Amino acid sequence: MKIVVFGATGDTGIPLVKQLLLQGHEVTAIVRRPEKFALSDKHLEIIQGDVLQSSTITGKLAGKDAVLSALGGSPRQPTTVYSDGMKTIISEMEQAGVQRLICLSAETLKPKEETSLTERILVRILWRVFHHIYRDMQRMEKQIYQSNLDWTIIRPPYLTNGAPKGHYRIHFDKPVPNGKGRITRADLALAMTDQLKKTAAIRSIAYVCAN
Repeated sequence: MKIVVFGATGDTGIPLVKQLLLQGHEVTAIVRRPEKFALSDKHLEIIQGDVLQSSTITGKLAGKDAVLSALGGSPRQPTTVYSDGMKTIISEMEQAGVQRLICLSAETLKPKEETSLTERILVRILWRVFHHIYRDMQRMEKQIYQSNLDWTIIRPPYLTNGAPKGHYRIHFDKPVPNGKGRITRADLALAMTDQLKKTAAIRSIAYVCAN
């Protein structure tokens, strides 16, 4: 498949691009500063663009099969990178006729009724610290729900840089039962790329965690 990745230079974006290449996809990474993107491969195209400046993205999704978003913003400062960035992505996907979208979000956005008492304490603390980023993720998710795209929203727990295990647990539209509260970024990348093949993931929220 011909895949476009946004947020490719981030801590999750880099292993995501690596995993896509490992699975044999042709990858286009749209990044603000191509000179700072160290990856190279014969199946990797690096294009300069900024989702917060829609004119720099125009026409760059033509002929692609899917878009994967691993956008990230400043965790403690007001941000619109998720919502404004997704607005641009959705618009360009619709114009280019690209239907499949897989987007990274966060498990902390899950409904309160799906959270245990212990988790609620932790979630409350996280929301106090990272409320700017979570609120913009909520706006992003709402835009995705309202689109006509074949979307999958990925909600992972705490992310680590540990060695990948090569497997994970996943559950659609409800958190993973007795799920572990963490996953490596490499295994998250595997989970995201695997959803490209699964029709069950379309128009679903996918909760993932370590196995």
